[in-house]
Amino acid sequence: MKSTYKSVLTIAGSDSGGGAGIQADIKSISACGAYAASVITATTAQNTVGVSDIHAIPIAHLEMQLEAVLSDIEFGAIKIGMLHSCEVIKTVFEKLERYGLRNIVLDPVMVATSGDQLITNEAIACLKNYLPKASLITPNIQEAALLIGHDIDQQNFEATAIEIGQQYHTSVLLKGGHLETETASMVDMLFEYDSKVVHKIIHPRIDTSNTHGTGCSLSSGIATFLALGDSMEKAVRKACRFVNESIAAGKDKILGKGNGPINHFGL
Repeated sequence: MKSTYKSVLTIAGSDSGGGAGIQADIKSISACGAYAASVITATTAQNTVGVSDIHAIPIAHLEMQLEAVLSDIEFGAIKIGMLHSCEVIKTVFEKLERYGLRNIVLDPVMVATSGDQLITNEAIACLKNYLPKASLITPNIQEAALLIGHDIDQQNFEATAIEIGQQYHTSVLLKGGHLETETASMVDMLFEYDSKVVHKIIHPRIDTSNTHGTGCSLSSGIATFLALGDSMEKAVRKACRFVNESIAAGKDKILGKGNGPINHFGL
């Protein structure tokens, strides 16, 4: 008896080291139980130590990639990673709108782990205009500060998640991994825009530097569980648990000379 794949499309950059970007997305989608297709916005020369070069995919080819997969495959969810220019942002969202895609999970990748801004102020301004088209955005603390225009700490953490959601008319998962805290647990804050309900998601803090690709994997996991039919809250909780378990499984693994990846399959 024939059945249809539950499919997720990831639109993001390629990490030649395999730890983040498209490669992490495909691993995460597969590990969480769906079929992964991809559209690559840029390629990078990258390893566990850092990024040495970025090559933007020409817009015409980006459009051809999007048209090829969207015209042929039915997707239950879309994950979007770093979109490095206004032209790329407009191209992606106009194509998704044309095909009426739903369950769009946007990881607004704007700041590196080092704290360096990865995309131009023009691209950030352009991205802000399209955030209401996303079902969920998943900023970390630094990215959220760029979106909302003020610093974020433990005292205003929950209020900021709500503030971002209200301002951009979308659900928000504000990730607390970079919050200054001495507790043994980490907190992420989910604000559901439609219901205006806030969910606090608590998970253990794991002492390791092997966290490369965490944000990519989390947003991909959420998109996967949405495609499989879970509610927003359930999809987020399941994806957070998956990533936390993957960090734990990879905390003592060695790959390369820098910060290693999470272990998606518990290998």
